[in-house]
This record gives sequence, structure tokens and C-alpha cells, in this order.
Amino acid sequence: MKYGEFMAKLRAGVPHAMLLAGEEPYYIEKAERGILDALLPDAGERAASVEISERDPSPYELAARLETVPFLSEKSVLILRDTGLFREKKNAAEEAPKGKAKDKEMERLLSAISDMPETNYVIFESHAKADKRKKLTKAVEQVGAVLDAEPERAWTIEPWLRGRLAELGRSFDREAMAYFMGAVSTMKTISLTFLDQELSKLTLYTDAPRFTRADLERAFSSVPEVSGFALYDAISERDGKRALSVLEREIKDGTYLPLILAGLVRHVRQLWQAQTLQKQGIRGKALAKPLELNPFIAEKLGRAAMQFPEAVLKRNMLELIDADYFLKTGQAGEEVLEHAVIDLCRGQA
Repeated sequence: MKYGEFMAKLRAGVPHAMLLAGEEPYYIEKAERGILDALLPDAGERAASVEISERDPSPYELAARLETVPFLSEKSVLILRDTGLFREKKNAAEEAPKGKAKDKEMERLLSAISDMPETNYVIFESHAKADKRKKLTKAVEQVGAVLDAEPERAWTIEPWLRGRLAELGRSFDREAMAYFMGAVSTMKTISLTFLDQELSKLTLYTDAPRFTRADLERAFSSVPEVSGFALYDAISERDGKRALSVLEREIKDGTYLPLILAGLVRHVRQLWQAQTLQKQGIRGKALAKPLELNPFIAEKLGRAAMQFPEAVLKRNMLELIDADYFLKTGQAGEEVLEHAVIDLCRGQA
């Protein structure tokens, strides 16, 4: 289940077995804190009741641990960090039968998870997606709860953002929301931990209940991928003067030229894809899924794409690919970037 559904289940009562699995550590860490806050709000009691293991015990050892009632505390919480018990087997050797003894150990573990003492809880944590076909995964899912901590994408992040802003008691104005969605769409990997930290910092810089675009620009100015967003925005609007000004600032700030080039290639590719899709009848927010963008950004990109002659996009795509080689071999410099920006904004086929 997703993070919101998982936390709602906790509010109804903390199950005795839980699996937090997936590639987004932010959700795993928040879920763990939520579980411990619900079970052990007192810090002293928490210190005495929680055991953290960084290794996987044998099924027999784990079963024995889950069956043992605590003597010095009212609750016993075992956290297995980075466990491999739920990961998908990747080769035949891993899938091979382990023998009757191992099978009996696993059966005992499954039984222990299904019938844990009222005092005992176990939290399994894995930074890989859980294999839903495994008996162990099914056992935890049946008696407890499984969190699917999947990474957020540009087109799925809005619910997280609105929830986090509500927690902070803040909001975005219209321009700030557009900037945030556009900036996130430029990130190769979206780190919720980073975004959370930046939003938290903004609450220290301003008491205003509503964040503006200027606030976000300051927050993201240190991220190379995002700082180039202003350049792509100017190109989309075919504003050559502003685009060249932003490019010049990027170069003066020491941004690695191949990094600027990679961003330009990605943006031109998206414009070309959006144009092609619209010719096939896919328009507006429907562009979001094939382009893997937030619907608001996809719709905006679609409108911009139709203002470019296809020949211009194709020509610049090929020239930028060649420019990558020339930049990396020292046969060209910033002039190839300037030429691409001018040609795109001029838009003459």
C-alpha cells in the first residue's frame, strides 16, 4: 500500500508485523518514525524496548526472537534494517531448494509471524522492492501491513507536495506551483528528502503563509538541473534575449557545459515528442503519461511545442548530439550552446 494508506492503517491500530520496502528511503524513514511514535511515545521506554539489527538472522533465530516475551519492558520492537528476506531471487542458484531443515525453519518463522505475542512487534525494512510472490511477504501482508515505498515521479508528486505543505501550514501561489512542477520535471532523480529539507528551510526564511516563485528560485538555485529550468522556459516561449541572458549567467556561474547541453537535448527531445504526439491526437493533460511529466507541465509543453517548426527541432536535436562529442573532446566551446539557443528561438525552418 502507498504511504498515505499505510499511515491511515497505523492510526486504526499498529499491526504486529510490518514490511517497509522500496527505493524511496524518505517514506521508509517517515513510516518507521510514525510506527515508533505510535507504539512508544516515551523516549525512555523506546530506548529499552527497541532492538535494531543490521543483519538477517536465520529463520530459526528470527522466529525465536519474535516468540520471546519481554521481561524488562511492556513492548518489544525488532527492526531489521536492509533485510534481504523479501527480495526477488535473481538467479537459479538462489531459487534452488534449500532442503527439509531450511523449509521447516521457514515454516516456523511463518507461524511465528502469524501468531506473535501481544507485546511483540517486528518492522522489516528493505531498500528494494518486495517480491509479492514470497510466502514471507504474503504472511506479513496477511497479518500486518506492507508499505510500497516507490519513488515519486514528476507526474505523481503533487499529492506529496500538497500534503507536506499542509503539514507546514503553508501553500504555493500559482507561479510558485508552476515553477515547482517545472523544476521537478528537470530532475533525473527526485529526492523527497531533499525537497522536504528545502521546503523546511523556506519556513525559516519567510513567515509568509504563501511561498512565491522567487522563494523557490532561491531554494533551488544550487541544483544544476533545476537552475537550467529558466533557460528551457525561455526557449519554450522563444524569447531569445532572455534565453541568452540565462545561458550567459549559467556559464559565468561555472555550470559544466556538457550538463547544460544535456538539459537542452532533453528539452528539445520533449518538445519534439510532444509535437509528434499531438499530431497523433494526444493533447492537453493526456500528454502527461507518454512524456512522463506532471499534467500541468505536459499541457504547457504541448502548447509550446506547436510553435516550433518540426524541421527546427529535428535540426537542433542532431546538432546538439554532435555538439556533445565536440564539447567533450575540446573541439568546441560555449558557442555551440549559444548557436542552438538562437536557432531554436528564431524558429526558422
